[in-house]
Amino acid sequence: QVQLVESGGGLVQAGGSLRIACAASGSIFRGKDMGWYRQAPGKQRELVASITSGGSTNYADSVKGRFTISRNDVNDTTYLQMNNLKPEDTGVYYCNAPINRFVRFTWGQGTQVTVSS
Repeated sequence: QVQLVESGGGLVQAGGSLRIACAASGSIFRGKDMGWYRQAPGKQRELVASITSGGSTNYADSVKGRFTISRNDVNDTTYLQMNNLKPEDTGVYYCNAPINRFVRFTWGQGTQVTVSS
Protein backbone atom coordinates (compact mmCIF):
# COMPACT_ATOMS: atom_id res chain seq x y z
CA GLN A 1 0.00 0.00 0.00
CA VAL A 2 1.57 3.26 -1.17
CA GLN A 3 1.35 6.20 1.18
CA LEU A 4 1.76 9.76 -0.03
CA VAL A 5 2.53 12.41 2.56
CA GLU A 6 2.45 16.08 1.67
CA SER A 7 4.07 18.72 3.84
CA GLY A 8 5.29 22.29 3.84
CA GLY A 9 2.08 24.22 3.44
CA GLY A 10 1.16 27.20 5.52
CA LEU A 11 -0.03 30.76 5.58
CA VAL A 12 1.81 33.25 3.43
CA GLN A 13 1.18 36.77 2.20
CA ALA A 14 0.59 37.45 -1.47
CA GLY A 15 3.89 37.68 -3.28
CA GLY A 16 5.55 35.26 -0.91
CA SER A 17 6.90 31.80 -1.52
CA LEU A 18 6.45 28.30 -0.23
CA ARG A 19 8.08 25.00 -1.02
CA ILE A 20 5.96 21.97 -0.45
CA ALA A 21 7.08 18.37 -0.56
CA CYS A 22 5.56 14.99 -1.19
CA ALA A 23 7.20 11.89 0.17
CA ALA A 24 6.23 8.33 -0.62
CA SER A 25 6.67 5.03 1.07
CA GLY A 26 8.81 2.64 -0.90
CA SER A 27 10.64 3.27 -4.14
CA ILE A 28 7.78 4.20 -6.41
CA PHE A 29 8.65 7.44 -8.21
CA ARG A 30 11.19 6.14 -10.69
CA GLY A 31 9.69 5.64 -14.12
CA LYS A 32 6.46 7.43 -13.27
CA ASP A 33 5.12 10.85 -13.99
CA MET A 34 4.47 12.82 -10.83
CA GLY A 35 2.12 15.69 -10.34
CA TRP A 36 0.82 18.26 -7.94
CA TYR A 37 -2.89 18.89 -7.67
CA ARG A 38 -4.79 21.46 -5.73
CA GLN A 39 -8.35 21.83 -4.62
CA ALA A 40 -9.48 25.36 -4.00
CA PRO A 41 -12.52 26.05 -1.85
CA GLY A 42 -15.66 25.21 -3.79
CA LYS A 43 -13.74 23.91 -6.79
CA GLN A 44 -12.71 20.56 -8.20
CA ARG A 45 -9.24 19.19 -7.72
CA GLU A 46 -7.03 20.17 -10.63
CA LEU A 47 -3.58 19.24 -11.86
CA VAL A 48 -1.33 22.27 -11.63
CA ALA A 49 2.11 20.81 -12.35
CA SER A 50 3.58 17.55 -13.56
CA ILE A 51 6.98 16.12 -14.26
CA THR A 52 7.87 13.05 -16.27
CA SER A 53 10.43 10.47 -15.30
CA GLY A 54 12.75 12.18 -17.76
CA GLY A 55 12.32 15.59 -16.18
CA SER A 56 9.95 17.20 -18.65
CA THR A 57 7.54 19.55 -16.90
CA ASN A 58 4.14 20.95 -17.61
CA TYR A 59 2.10 23.56 -15.78
CA ALA A 60 -1.39 24.87 -15.70
CA ASP A 61 -1.62 28.32 -17.24
CA SER A 62 -2.59 29.79 -13.90
CA VAL A 63 0.75 28.89 -12.31
CA LYS A 64 3.11 28.96 -15.28
CA GLY A 65 6.17 31.05 -14.58
CA ARG A 66 5.57 31.05 -10.84
CA PHE A 67 5.66 27.39 -9.82
CA THR A 68 8.43 24.87 -10.37
CA ILE A 69 8.04 21.14 -9.91
CA SER A 70 11.05 18.95 -9.24
CA ARG A 71 11.77 15.42 -8.15
CA ASN A 72 14.30 13.32 -6.33
CA ASP A 73 13.67 9.71 -7.19
CA VAL A 74 16.38 8.44 -4.87
CA ASN A 75 14.49 9.92 -1.95
CA ASP A 76 11.05 9.28 -3.46
CA THR A 77 10.21 12.93 -3.05
CA THR A 78 8.69 15.51 -5.33
CA TYR A 79 8.62 19.23 -4.63
CA LEU A 80 6.65 22.22 -5.72
CA GLN A 81 8.37 25.58 -5.38
CA MET A 82 5.70 28.25 -5.38
CA ASN A 83 6.78 31.84 -5.92
CA ASN A 84 4.80 35.05 -6.24
CA LEU A 85 1.85 33.43 -4.58
CA LYS A 86 -1.59 34.85 -5.14
CA PRO A 87 -4.73 34.54 -3.04
CA GLU A 88 -6.26 32.39 -5.77
CA ASP A 89 -3.52 29.83 -5.15
CA THR A 90 -5.16 29.03 -1.85
CA GLY A 91 -6.19 25.42 -1.51
CA VAL A 92 -5.20 21.97 -0.42
CA TYR A 93 -2.28 20.64 -2.42
CA TYR A 94 -1.90 16.94 -3.16
CA CYS A 95 0.62 14.86 -5.01
CA ASN A 96 -0.01 11.77 -7.06
CA ALA A 97 1.13 9.98 -10.18
CA PRO A 98 -1.05 10.95 -13.12
CA ILE A 99 -1.76 8.37 -15.76
CA ASN A 100 -3.93 9.89 -18.44
CA ARG A 101 -7.12 10.98 -16.68
CA PHE A 102 -6.44 8.82 -13.65
CA VAL A 103 -4.01 8.59 -10.75
CA ARG A 104 -2.06 5.57 -9.61
CA PHE A 105 -2.22 5.88 -5.86
CA THR A 106 -4.56 6.59 -3.04
CA TRP A 107 -4.77 10.28 -2.23
CA GLY A 108 -2.95 11.52 0.81
CA GLN A 109 -4.22 14.15 3.20
CA GLY A 110 -2.70 17.04 1.28
CA THR A 111 -1.15 20.18 2.68
CA GLN A 112 -3.02 23.43 3.11
CA VAL A 113 -1.70 26.53 1.39
CA THR A 114 -3.34 29.79 2.33
CA VAL A 115 -2.35 33.03 0.64
CA SER A 116 -3.54 36.27 2.16
CA SER A 117 -3.79 39.58 0.38
